[in-house]
Amino acid sequence: MPTASSTTTSARLLALLSMLQARRDWPGGLLAERLAVSERTVRRDVDRLRELGYVVHAVKGPDGGYRLEAGSRMPPMLFDEEQAIALAVALRIAVSAGAGIEEAAARALVTVRQVMPSRLRRRVDALEITAAGATAPQVDTEVLLTLSSTIRNREELRFDYHSPGRPDDTQPPRRVQPHHLVVRSGRWYLLGWSDERQDWRTYRVDRMTLRVPTGPRFTRREVPGGDVAAFLAARFKGGADAWPCQGEVVLGLPMAEVALFAGDGTAEEVAPGRTRLIAGSWSWAGLAALLARFDAEIEVVGPPELRDAFAELAGRAARAAG
Repeated sequence: MPTASSTTTSARLLALLSMLQARRDWPGGLLAERLAVSERTVRRDVDRLRELGYVVHAVKGPDGGYRLEAGSRMPPMLFDEEQAIALAVALRIAVSAGAGIEEAAARALVTVRQVMPSRLRRRVDALEITAAGATAPQVDTEVLLTLSSTIRNREELRFDYHSPGRPDDTQPPRRVQPHHLVVRSGRWYLLGWSDERQDWRTYRVDRMTLRVPTGPRFTRREVPGGDVAAFLAARFKGGADAWPCQGEVVLGLPMAEVALFAGDGTAEEVAPGRTRLIAGSWSWAGLAALLARFDAEIEVVGPPELRDAFAELAGRAARAAG
């Protein structure tokens, strides 16, 4: 059973560590004043932190003092309550991130949860995070780290790209200047500039096989508009700001039920239990299928291409049922 003295020492060490994390340099005298101990006791406590693996340098100068630096191994860590909850939430999200760290994130979450006070555990356990939609393809963590490194170092990247329906051995290696690593709908994408095409290109990371070594350094560019997320969304729509196929329907559902699944479409209530929805897709058939998922009567407002797509979709469904 810990003695009162050891408990006091442990609490003081945690307080000292928290203070060292809060600012870069601490004069020894100020630490002693804040902790209500002598400067000799501060020196002993700093030595105890060093024994635990923390790298605490003595700062020379008129006042003297201490500075906490990064070390070569992971020491015990201290978080306040908000940081602990944020870490637990982030780990829960990481379990379904598709970044190849799911098992490690799950183990880390168990470790963090075990040392939490019961009141914090209850708050974390009450939070339910569910991955929506199909499971995204797994991406090798080392590939993500390598891509991040080349982006940071501004080094040209060479890789093989496995496009569906094309034999891998017929495609030459791609060369691109990597700029951004983005997650969209559970999938990881690399956004880069192609000198050969003189345009921006987007690649799914799970289809990339990196080649070494990396190429020469390049000058960083800004994506048009300056907003990476907006630029990537526009690329997926096939244009600057709209889907190539866009239509309008009235659904026999309340707006609250439509808005949950409208995506980037626009929903507007036209009458109780009836909602106008304007949405888009890559193709008219794709848009018709997207709208058909709403389990309700559908009135096509326009254009005629959407009405024709519903007719074709109905024919396909009838043939499948027969």
